[in-house]
Amino acid sequence: MTFLVVRVRSDRGVERSIRDTMGMLNLTRVNHATIVPESSTYAGMLQKSKDFVTWGVVDAGTIENLLTQRGRMVGDKPVDDAAVKAGSDFKTVKAFAKALASGEASMKSVDGLKPVLRLHPPRGAKGWGGIKRAYSIGGALGFRGDEIGSLAERMI
Repeated sequence: MTFLVVRVRSDRGVERSIRDTMGMLNLTRVNHATIVPESSTYAGMLQKSKDFVTWGVVDAGTIENLLTQRGRMVGDKPVDDAAVKAGSDFKTVKAFAKALASGEASMKSVDGLKPVLRLHPPRGAKGWGGIKRAYSIGGALGFRGDEIGSLAERMI
């Protein structure tokens, strides 16, 4: 299982350890996203930065869409089947996305793939829905579960 983590809030006036944790997650700016495996290490990092990020379990179809639309290789080149085949053992973006979703691969598995996905702010009337409240009470922060896919579609 894999998590999609999106940075929601800025880190102005934030405790240094939380800022460092978001840096370790490669979330240096608002509306940046990254894909991380489900492990106890990442779970602790997500809990530490829960007031500034949102995350949820992402499926292979959403990962494939994110990589083809917003993923970038070194040199700001788009991610396509040829780039994935040249930089890894995977033949297509779809195969890489499937391995990424199951936890068999990571963003580092493809040479030259940038670990950050730069997303657009959420489109639609709701937008974020409040960046100072938890998702469970109608805001944008914290764990979303499977609903992260719909947010990702609005941000592509």
